[in-house]
Amino acid sequence: MQPFADATFQLCPYCGEEVEVEVDPLGASSETYIEDCPVCCRPWTVHVSREDETVSVHLGRDDD
Repeated sequence: MQPFADATFQLCPYCGEEVEVEVDPLGASSETYIEDCPVCCRPWTVHVSREDETVSVHLGRDDD
């Protein structure tokens, strides 16, 4: 059985809109991937870190 994705709300680093980002609660201790903003369509760099049962998400600009 697959675990459900956790949702977190973040601010887009380009347009500043609050957006929902879904991440899997299980996985590597850290990962980075690219995802487009559903509002302005600019690419974010999504940084996910997992420690114990805590999942942290940070959005960065793809041009940083």
